[in-house]
Amino acid sequence: MTLGLTPKAVPEVVAFFAGDGIKLNLIHYLAEGGASRGPVLLVHGAGARAGFFTPPVETSLVAALLAAGYDVWLENWRASIDLAPNQWTLDQAAIYDHPRAVETVLRATGAETMQAIIHCQGSTSFMMSAVAGLVPEVTTILSNGVALHPVIPQSAFAKLRITLPSLHLLVDYLDPQWGDHADTLIGQLIKAWVLGTHRECDNNVCRMASFIYGTGHPTLWRHENLNAATHEWVRREFGKVPASFFQQIYKCIKAGHLLGVDHLPALPRDFGTGPQPETGARVVFFAGTENRCFLPESQVRSFEYFDRMRPGYHALHLLPGYGHLDPFIGEHAARDVFPLMLAELEK
Repeated sequence: MTLGLTPKAVPEVVAFFAGDGIKLNLIHYLAEGGASRGPVLLVHGAGARAGFFTPPVETSLVAALLAAGYDVWLENWRASIDLAPNQWTLDQAAIYDHPRAVETVLRATGAETMQAIIHCQGSTSFMMSAVAGLVPEVTTILSNGVALHPVIPQSAFAKLRITLPSLHLLVDYLDPQWGDHADTLIGQLIKAWVLGTHRECDNNVCRMASFIYGTGHPTLWRHENLNAATHEWVRREFGKVPASFFQQIYKCIKAGHLLGVDHLPALPRDFGTGPQPETGARVVFFAGTENRCFLPESQVRSFEYFDRMRPGYHALHLLPGYGHLDPFIGEHAARDVFPLMLAELEK
């Protein structure tokens, strides 16, 4: 099975530098006959990579966008496992990564505006860029999972509260790959705990990811939504996530909205509580009703915030039977989810 791409897709890697000098890249997919519509930027979540959008399904989101005539760009920002591990924050990505990615795409395509589809911490950090007015060329944003108001299950919050004070003393990173290859004593101890308490499947990376990202069994998807090839494929698609991220997201969850932690002048301190966001983009929020990583209430709250600012302009889609990642990698996402996304882009 191919990675859900049409045979006419021609990928290329386009390197660019973040505002603080880190070398990043974009994976560019353009149908052989060219694009009849403008560019769309896809932004992955924490501890993943751009290839997340090309799982082994019959039709990936990339393939669906290409078939609809879009010029497709996948951003490997500083959280990507294709880059060297680093202690990143959402602030850094918002200021240094996403604006430069947008600038690179527009310069390469000659377009004046573009659209974006963003997921998880790619979504939170990109929304920080948008709210701060750093990506004014982006006219439509499709956000999945979480945006400005992270809400997690009480059990996951309790786990964070208990473990976070000692996390940075024990490890610099948490790594789902420990499920298969735990190369440190801490990794081996965590692996032993996870394999003893998570018995929902026989994929150790899947089980480790469920432990790292929450308290679900599983946390990131519903198993019944993944085909066998995709469930095996995820074994390679998750890597190190820094302690710096968990420290920041815990503060945000406690506050009920995103907080800047680096005190950089280009960003406000609080997100999702203050005055009119400095973006004219139409934002469409997607949430799986079975999401156990970030509860659907996360996207409901962000939609309500934007809807108060501009009633009737933005939109919210709750996806029955879907979790956190399966709206993109689910076996039937091309039937259940992608048509909604394409319709919103066309608006």
